[in-house]
Amino acid sequence: MSDTLATPILEAPHAEGAESQHMVLNMGPQHPATHGVLRLVLEIDGETVVRLYPEIGYLHTGIEKTCEAKFYQQIVPLTDRVNYLDPLSNNLGYALAVERLLGIEIPEKAQWLRVLLVELSRLNSHLIWLGTHAMDIGALTVFLYTFREREEILRLFEAVAGQRMMTSYIRIGGLAMEPPIDFLARVQAFIKTMPEHIDEYSNLLTGNPIFIDRLKGVGHLSAADAIALGVTGPVLRASGVDIDLRRDMPYSSYEKFQFNVPISNGCDVWARYEVRMIEMRESVKIIQQALDGMPEGAIKANAPKVVLPEREKMKTQMESLIHHFKIVTEGFNVPAGEVYQGMECGHGQMGYYVVSDGTAKPLRVHMRYPSFATLQALETMCKGRLLADVVAVIGSIDIVLGEIDR
Repeated sequence: MSDTLATPILEAPHAEGAESQHMVLNMGPQHPATHGVLRLVLEIDGETVVRLYPEIGYLHTGIEKTCEAKFYQQIVPLTDRVNYLDPLSNNLGYALAVERLLGIEIPEKAQWLRVLLVELSRLNSHLIWLGTHAMDIGALTVFLYTFREREEILRLFEAVAGQRMMTSYIRIGGLAMEPPIDFLARVQAFIKTMPEHIDEYSNLLTGNPIFIDRLKGVGHLSAADAIALGVTGPVLRASGVDIDLRRDMPYSSYEKFQFNVPISNGCDVWARYEVRMIEMRESVKIIQQALDGMPEGAIKANAPKVVLPEREKMKTQMESLIHHFKIVTEGFNVPAGEVYQGMECGHGQMGYYVVSDGTAKPLRVHMRYPSFATLQALETMCKGRLLADVVAVIGSIDIVLGEIDR
């Protein structure tokens, strides 16, 4: 936002009549309803929002600049920490970009496992959104229920990757390792009960008159404004724009899966709630298709200069260790060029722009994450609404400050 817009918000205007004076109010950066270290400077007239200015930068990590000093493989753990609620999607977006630069083909089994994992990650992200959003409105019970299911997903991540959150499991060239023997059975057991749990959340909220009054007609964002402000994902689809990169620009074999893209013309907080609730059900369907049609084969590309080969292809344990040491410490040269890879994560469209100068380290890595753009729309949605509505609107856009401040 320009200085001409920012300055009047940071200083309350002084009018001759006391009744025309506006108050400048700070919300955050420690406020729980800001969903992270976000400071909102609000200019209010009574309880009506006149202007709103998001103040960011409290969580800045410099991850994009750090990537320039790392080998390509070493960047994977950094991607986990940008959006810490959807780490596997971050892994996949980066891996897809580098794989396009390398021109390597990923085995079909690895692609299907990637789809299964990122849809579990989408469920994980939406569960956190629903629980915290409902708690912001005052529905504490839903928070306890959604985190019950989230705990099961984190246990699945721990089983497959050894980590509950910062998984680093999707790697350049495939996956880090074969999933445990019982992993697919455990996923099947989880998603078998998930539709019932989504019904449970819906029964608690969808017909609740307090919840309806707090969400319907609040935070209006037209399709034209959403597009102009760069909004993507569920927020954009809740404004009536039918875009989903999984369907429109498929990657990792998404073209082989059947799913619906929920759209709403409500353009308000309630529409965003409905779209994400349906998306959770669609993710369950995609995971079931991945389980039913899981191909056989390798989980890593046949590219010995890029990834550690499959265990059955290793001659000796010592040879394996030497090969792995060289990959980690020396890296591999990526052909010079540049690529942008977009994909659809739980919060919207995510993209990685990677520039290679032909060495083992990238010249530039830029991460296009949805929360940064979506935050621009906050003032449009809150202007003219009551102060209490700001809390509902923030929850509806589902921002992650790690994405915004990266």
